[in-house]
Amino acid sequence: MTGSDNDAVAIGIDFGTLSGRVVVASVADGRELASAEHVYEHGAIEEALPGSGVRLGRSWALQSPKDWVDVLRNAVPAALAAAGVSADQVVGVATDFTACTILPTTADGTPLCELDDLKDRPHAWPKLWKHHAAQGQADRINAVAAERGESWLPRYGGKISSEWAYAKGLQLLEEDREVYDRAERWIEAADWIVWQLCGEETRNSCTAGYKGIVQDGERPSREYLAALNPDFADFNAKMEHPLLPLGDKAGELTAQAAEWTGLNAGTVIAAGNVDAHVTAASAKAVGPGQMVAIMGTSTCHVVNGENLTEAPGMCGVVRDGITKGLWGYEAGQSGVGDIFAWFTKNGVPGEYTAAADERGISIHQYLTELAEGQAVGQHGLVALDWHSGNRSVLVDHDLHGVILGLGLQTKPEDIYRALVEATAFGTRMIVETLVKAGVPIEEFVAAGGLLKNKWLMQTYSDVLRMPITVLTSQQGPALGSAIHAAVAAGAYPDIVAAAEAMGKVERNAYVPDEARADAYDELYAVYEELHDHFGRGGSRALHTLHKIATEATK
Repeated sequence: MTGSDNDAVAIGIDFGTLSGRVVVASVADGRELASAEHVYEHGAIEEALPGSGVRLGRSWALQSPKDWVDVLRNAVPAALAAAGVSADQVVGVATDFTACTILPTTADGTPLCELDDLKDRPHAWPKLWKHHAAQGQADRINAVAAERGESWLPRYGGKISSEWAYAKGLQLLEEDREVYDRAERWIEAADWIVWQLCGEETRNSCTAGYKGIVQDGERPSREYLAALNPDFADFNAKMEHPLLPLGDKAGELTAQAAEWTGLNAGTVIAAGNVDAHVTAASAKAVGPGQMVAIMGTSTCHVVNGENLTEAPGMCGVVRDGITKGLWGYEAGQSGVGDIFAWFTKNGVPGEYTAAADERGISIHQYLTELAEGQAVGQHGLVALDWHSGNRSVLVDHDLHGVILGLGLQTKPEDIYRALVEATAFGTRMIVETLVKAGVPIEEFVAAGGLLKNKWLMQTYSDVLRMPITVLTSQQGPALGSAIHAAVAAGAYPDIVAAAEAMGKVERNAYVPDEARADAYDELYAVYEELHDHFGRGGSRALHTLHKIATEATK
């Protein structure tokens, strides 16, 4: 670290699906002096628009920009107060966001949903990462790119997700032309929040590369976009902007943002970033072969490689996407914790909830206790973890979940265990796909809220047949952002040095049990069979059901 002020701190702000978290960390060693959380007033908007009650379609998911600004107004001052530090000690601020969470704005950054005449139009609101209603547009993006032999397509495993910027933008054009025309900027929330902090529009290289199809400094051509829809030809103009490398300075805190946060105007603001990618720094996993799985409502998998290769079904491979000088690979599962939450909300009888309440434990903990005593395979079930579609390796959000083997003797804990195992199988599918493509994975590092469940983590270790290193910070993305803030402020020369000093991990926290691993190999073979049958053309049943349901809700 440069400089001699060991009292210096950096602030990391992690904007998630349901809340924003703030960490105040020592620049010297990454000690977390305090953290604070602000729960979004509107959460994930999936049924109706706030205020007007305008109904949303199937697979829609939106957010409110007001909720993001409220994190700055509430959680940042709360974290500063809890840490007992002054604004003078803060050398820098960095943020991370779920991606692709993206919104249309005017030229000055005003969200279109905040305009009186557009606030009741769903397409004027930010589309959350898990907005999956643009699958039809994604299918066309992929088909036309394949027909034309677009050079960027293999960098994304052969398919662009409905979650990414172009699919959502094309949906906007084709479903609400007026909002599309009035959207002077189409911007990731990760960049929009930095705009609010420093008063200048910037774009970060991470979201642009993984979600915005920027490869080798270029976006998809005007000719390609016109082939999708003639009126889409100039779409790039809504996103065009010089890109900032990760850890670079984006600007300085404005007077208005200083008033919101209680920080000093002029404090360094770092370039925006993605929640998963910043976590690699807090997990000390910025070198090649170290996969980081950020396990929460969904799971994002990131790993660096020294060489470029084409890995089928990946979310992208980007030069310098995680660490300068390396190729950053990304994959993911669209639903993990969300699947468990869905089941406990909709599939558990009242007597189970009452038993958990009587003991003062969560229903998740109660089901875990019942499930972990079983032998592997005792429940006779295998599930597919597609309740929110498949991000990797099939890249198809018209797919949905499957549970095979249900009988009259099946109990809730059996299904709960099968769902946990399904998410572990989905991760194994991703790991094996990358390794087969030539991307070495030598260490598996886990982060995120699901680390609280030790049985779940042991199950992952058994299924993967790999030891698992865990991030010991409970706020991995926010700490990762704080590390990037320290670099942007000049406290460290690069992310590698900062991560080594400020990251927090426990190596080999979980080690696979050979007997359970052998048993899981047999179940995984069944998972693979179902995965390929329903996901790779053996049956169109899931797509047909999705089509019927979508038409029925119109």
